[in-house]
Amino acid sequence: MGAVRSFQNLLLALVLCSAAASGEASRRFWVENDTFWKDGAPFQIVGGDVHYFRIIPEYWKDRLLRAKALGLNTIQTYVPWNLHEPEPRSWEFKGFTDIESYLRLAHELDMLVMLRVGPYICGEWDLGGFPPWLLTIKPAIKLRSSDSTYLSMVDRWWGVLLPKVAPLLYSNGGPIIMIENEFGSFGDDKNYLHYLVQVARRYLGNDIMLYTTDGGAIGNLNNGSIFQDDVFAAVDFDTGSNPWPIFRLQKDYNLPGKSAPLSSEFYTGWLTHWGESIATTDASNTARALRRILCHNGSAVLYMAHGGTNFGFYNGANTGQNESDYKADLTSYDYDAPIKEYGDVHNVKYKALRRVIHECTGIPLHSLPPEIERANYGLVRLQKVASLFDVIDNISDPLKVAFSEQPLSMELMGQMFGFLLYTSEYQEKHSFSILSIPKVHDRAQVFVSCSHGVIKNPRYVGIIERWSSNTLQIPSLSCSSNVSLYILVENMGRVNYGPYIFDQKGILSSVEIDGITLRHWKMHPISLNAVRNLSKLQLIMQTTDAQASKVSIYGGSENKLRDVSLYLNEGISEGPAFYEGHFHIDSESEKKDTFISFRSWNKGVAFVNNFNIGRFWPAIGPQCALYVPAPILKPGDNVVVIFELHSPNPVLSIQLVKDPDFTCGH
Repeated sequence: MGAVRSFQNLLLALVLCSAAASGEASRRFWVENDTFWKDGAPFQIVGGDVHYFRIIPEYWKDRLLRAKALGLNTIQTYVPWNLHEPEPRSWEFKGFTDIESYLRLAHELDMLVMLRVGPYICGEWDLGGFPPWLLTIKPAIKLRSSDSTYLSMVDRWWGVLLPKVAPLLYSNGGPIIMIENEFGSFGDDKNYLHYLVQVARRYLGNDIMLYTTDGGAIGNLNNGSIFQDDVFAAVDFDTGSNPWPIFRLQKDYNLPGKSAPLSSEFYTGWLTHWGESIATTDASNTARALRRILCHNGSAVLYMAHGGTNFGFYNGANTGQNESDYKADLTSYDYDAPIKEYGDVHNVKYKALRRVIHECTGIPLHSLPPEIERANYGLVRLQKVASLFDVIDNISDPLKVAFSEQPLSMELMGQMFGFLLYTSEYQEKHSFSILSIPKVHDRAQVFVSCSHGVIKNPRYVGIIERWSSNTLQIPSLSCSSNVSLYILVENMGRVNYGPYIFDQKGILSSVEIDGITLRHWKMHPISLNAVRNLSKLQLIMQTTDAQASKVSIYGGSENKLRDVSLYLNEGISEGPAFYEGHFHIDSESEKKDTFISFRSWNKGVAFVNNFNIGRFWPAIGPQCALYVPAPILKPGDNVVVIFELHSPNPVLSIQLVKDPDFTCGH
């Protein structure tokens, strides 16, 4: 989302599935007399977003029960295309991606469902849910448009997805939806929207209720609404706005009598980027805003009811005035929602919203599910297993290593997420050289060494970042041979909202040394799936005395990103390396949720029992701990592997703590 997330459009199908009344002759959901109707009775949607892909499947039922206890009668969730088709024609519908099981679970709990099937979802999710292999198609396709190649990919995706959800439509006893999210703030390609409606009707029939959602402004509603296709237009707005003038405007974009007031994204909190303070919203103000809707028979969907976690590399990002003004989202997607990332409901916001929902709607208060226990597993010592450069041949598939005159993007290398190492050579001519990379997405660490045919302890030079510097001074090494240049690029998450969503990663321009373009590049895709085999490499290394000194890089400067860059560019860094630690759990009953505190670490990625729990970056914050759900753990030995990009904690340890430690204060 951008700064104005309320300006949105989504092509959403509405599936309201009830576990009761399976013997009824007819199940129907529709709009009439500016009111929602379900099975012949007026119905008020009290919904909330709970995304199945941001929750460990073992906790799906727990989170839905907490949403039900809040007073919700409806669950809304996106469907991220990139999880379900990670490679062309390779389909995933198990584990985190078992959407059918999630929808059936909601049905069993007597909750209705609003399903948001994309193809674009926004949602602070990598590339707005688009699979990144779409960015490799030549000629380049235009996302979210009537581009024929793009539409053929959407056709194929929906041709797999929609038949799976069709049996779960409300009329069939289950849930359904369609989504083209936030289109009104993106473009005005009505032919595209009409096409999505046609495809939806082809698979789901004419009885299912489709609708768009746009911000409560004329321009967005003009661009995003398509009521002539019998598509319901909902609205969206900031929680500080008076909802009823916007609901009256909504009527201009619906057929007469078919404008039930609905805010399909009522913001309970907000997103947070790295380098910012944790976004919070006042509980009483949020409750007051919800009361203005529900107590006057309006409908609302809480975004979010429960945020969850951006596990792995799936966090999204935003841009400002240009694509270089880049801000990546945190691993935590807590969102300051009433149900916290780890399931807590004993907070002021949950209680305030629950009270308003009950008072305005009369929905009975369901009992709260029992608390999920959390544990302090204490201090865990780690040891350095290997430098990245020591094991590059072990964690980079030789069949995927490529050579090219110019650097290739990560997508063209088949490296859709994570890291890519670029190498080349140049000849020294001066006491120092100037390296220039005009376009790198997103963050490049630069190393040099004298060329000896093998990568051995290259010298760290500094960082070139998408959002700040694009040049770097390289000191002379006085090599008798050429100088080898190593550039490790991190994909920090693709843009998910706005005009710059065609967000390729890696080095996307030429690379120059003293104004001369470097050629003859070798590219190593780094597979972090190999972390499970690091111990077998038996490359335990000692921290070198020359780099043992650590200096605190936590400061009070308002521009933490630039401060950290200056610090690291001075060369005070051990460089990318793998660290491993172990902790023991006595029995199955001792498995509990926990958090790993990364205070005094710098930046990297963490794995617990081979599960990628996400990125950490306490050097700029604000998140300093990663959530570890109990189902990831096991009785006996549990293994933590950390890929640290710079300098580790000075004493090589982490803390497994009971209480969330989201901030990096001291």
